Amino acid sequence: MMGDQRSHRILMVSDFFYPNFGGVESHIYYLSQCLLKLGHKVVVMTHAYGNRSGVRYMTGGLKVYYVPWKPFVMQNTLPTFYGTLPIVRTILIREKITLVHGHQAFSTLCHEALMHARTMGYKVVFTDHSLYGFADVGSIHMNKVLQFTLADVTEAICVSHTSKENTVLRSGLPPERVFVVPNAVDTAMFKPALNRLSTSEIIIVVVSRLVYRKGADLLVEVIPEVCRMFANVRFIIGGDGPKRVRLEEMREKHGLQDRVEMLGAVPHARVRSVLISGHIFLNSSLTEAFCIAILEAASCGLLTVSTRVGGVPEVLPDDMVVLAEPDPGDMVQAIKKAITILPKIDPQEMHNRMKKLYDWHDVAKRTVIVYDYAVKSSDQNLLERLSRYLSCGSWAGKLFCLVMIIDFLLWYLLKLWQPDENIEVVPDFTLTCNRDQGPMHDTEEERKGLK
Repeated sequence: MMGDQRSHRILMVSDFFYPNFGGVESHIYYLSQCLLKLGHKVVVMTHAYGNRSGVRYMTGGLKVYYVPWKPFVMQNTLPTFYGTLPIVRTILIREKITLVHGHQAFSTLCHEALMHARTMGYKVVFTDHSLYGFADVGSIHMNKVLQFTLADVTEAICVSHTSKENTVLRSGLPPERVFVVPNAVDTAMFKPALNRLSTSEIIIVVVSRLVYRKGADLLVEVIPEVCRMFANVRFIIGGDGPKRVRLEEMREKHGLQDRVEMLGAVPHARVRSVLISGHIFLNSSLTEAFCIAILEAASCGLLTVSTRVGGVPEVLPDDMVVLAEPDPGDMVQAIKKAITILPKIDPQEMHNRMKKLYDWHDVAKRTVIVYDYAVKSSDQNLLERLSRYLSCGSWAGKLFCLVMIIDFLLWYLLKLWQPDENIEVVPDFTLTCNRDQGPMHDTEEERKGLK
């Protein structure tokens, strides 16, 4: 026990984890490292990545189960409903887990693990990292799946107030059970360049997946206009995706080969080196719950120009970002304004402010508060839980109840076939250096689990 605070034993579950790179992956990793430093036990469960299967240890003694499930589409595993029950049960018992924390509504593994954990009586917390619509077929389907999962979740976390509003509307979850805990940035990794760049040539950096949701089509219209207005502006675009072809066609059409540099996919270890080569960071997303990339850019001392969408207006103070509507004309004007105020920007001062504003240790402490609420919540039997599923709709509610009843029966049969006491419990160990060293100074190889 840590003073009057309960020591938790947490299982983090998501399809998205290292060696894959992204906002969710970084969030789980950094949050886990800080929770370990606070004295909690953390185990991560994700699917196999290539030949990486089985148990791996990462920096700080973080244990990762790469279960032998192969990704089906977009790094997601194939939905099996009950196929993951035996392995989830084994991990929960082996590691003496007290709470399960699932990440990302896209993740099949997350939804299944939370379902099985609730069947077995564990408290569960869910973090939603994205915004979704209400009109298209994909969003309608995802919202129903989320409604099923959150019908019986103990507590939920969103990364911004806009994200919280979106999640409450989509899932029907009571607002008082949804907490807002923002993302953070590793300021030790994202530092400004030692020497301030000259403003004789202004470089605008874009680091993003080149897909529709990230506003790649907006870039196609904005870049030629900015290049026409300012002869001393150059663009560096890092990232890959289906919209890359459109950007390359734009570059050819307007003869901007010497002013628009396409880097392709950029490994996370090289993102800082790309950022510090520019003055302005451009984010053209059409939907965004939070956007960690903006934090990384600001930590490197770049002035940000971003679309005013989702939770983006909540991320940075007004003097560190220029916001624009997701419209080509408005974005061009925002870039024009950013160029005029660029001389007033001090990269090192901006970095120091980011260190105070966003800290993973603070995120971990706020997440522990959510865990404390979850663990203190009252237990519910199967009948009480089924009544919550019935409220999800006249037909969907009955279907959800049937799914949970089958899950409960399969769990009971598993207990008869392999009693809990027959599952070997693994011994705990702690690294003596874990409490003295911060989690943010490991190497890229360690973050990839190659230690």
